[in-house]
Amino acid sequence: MKKKIVKRAACTFLAAAISCVPVGCSNESESDEVKVGLLHSLTGSMAISEVSVRDAELLAIEEINAAGGVLGKQIVAVQEDGASDPSTFATKAEKLIDSDEVVTVFGCWTSASRKAVKQIFEDYDNLLWYPVQYEGMEASSNIMYMGAAPNQQIVPAIEYLIDQGYENFFLLGSDYVFPRTANMIITAQLEAAGCNVVGEEYAAMDQTEFSAIISKIEEAQPDVIINTLNGTGNVSFFKQMDERNITADDIMTMSFSIAEEEVAAIGADILQGHMVSWNYYQTTETEENTKFVEAYKAKFGEDRVTSDPAEAAYIAVYMWAAACEKAGSFDVDAVKEAAAGLSFEAPEGTVTINGENQHLAKTVRIGQISEDGLIYEIYATDAPVEPDPYLTTYQWAVDAGIQPLE
Repeated sequence: MKKKIVKRAACTFLAAAISCVPVGCSNESESDEVKVGLLHSLTGSMAISEVSVRDAELLAIEEINAAGGVLGKQIVAVQEDGASDPSTFATKAEKLIDSDEVVTVFGCWTSASRKAVKQIFEDYDNLLWYPVQYEGMEASSNIMYMGAAPNQQIVPAIEYLIDQGYENFFLLGSDYVFPRTANMIITAQLEAAGCNVVGEEYAAMDQTEFSAIISKIEEAQPDVIINTLNGTGNVSFFKQMDERNITADDIMTMSFSIAEEEVAAIGADILQGHMVSWNYYQTTETEENTKFVEAYKAKFGEDRVTSDPAEAAYIAVYMWAAACEKAGSFDVDAVKEAAAGLSFEAPEGTVTINGENQHLAKTVRIGQISEDGLIYEIYATDAPVEPDPYLTTYQWAVDAGIQPLE
């Protein structure tokens, strides 16, 4: 299918050509508004990460509305708080779809919350735009995956560490599906490379005491910690590591859920020198990113930072709008068909929706946290990497028989 490139700077595409909603379109009332849902944790342990994602979605909506809206309609955001609880996410998702009658939803962070709502979106045939990297092993026809698949974050990060000479790995994560599946993938990858897992520990999502785990890490003497903690657990863990005077010079960490927002909460002095793996940083050098960062700070404050999940959420709103315009409809099936092969000049660079699995092709970037609180790229792929959520192109993964965890 021929790809259609959509330039953010030329967002007047949203106001052009189509002057009315076509016959057969969902939400085809005479209203000059169209409702979308925003479903994120605004309270609880995940609020530290998800508020900024919600804010990026609001920024995109504001910009699109200023450019004329979508199919001649202004976007109205209906916000709900998932409260860092998967069952609450499920309840609020059904409310947004069934009661509020939104045409689509932008939301979730943890894989636990995504899996809690997945069946609801499939049953109602609505569409969730999911903004965060995740463990893969999934490709729902009712979810658009805007974050990294494992071959666009986890696998290349481990490859990078092995290339840098790291051999002994300690796996630390929150106790839910993303960290456990990620560590299953990592263990298979390390075994195939002849490296060692010297420890594996999990913490409850609301856990704040990490002294016992840190003692196990010290005893295991790893070269590097692979960190898949999420939410406020990251704050507690790194602050308690700092209390023991353990720095990146002593034991390096590679984190998959620490971005600029979390650095600000934990402290750059504590995280300086540690590594992360994402597809975007506030420091990413593109013309589109300069505009995005300036607009984000202008709206929410100069002290605010952008991040990979926030940028992916911003992308999601623009790509949904572009797909609606291309389809001439808000209908879910029409939007999905229009989205296949759609490209967008995003702050991170060109991203393209894979029509087979509804994930994005994305550039991989390894970053290092600086004393100024920002993350600077130390490695990047030469071009966007095609998504492989089931790792079918990696022989070690096929040989290991990696399966999704529920």
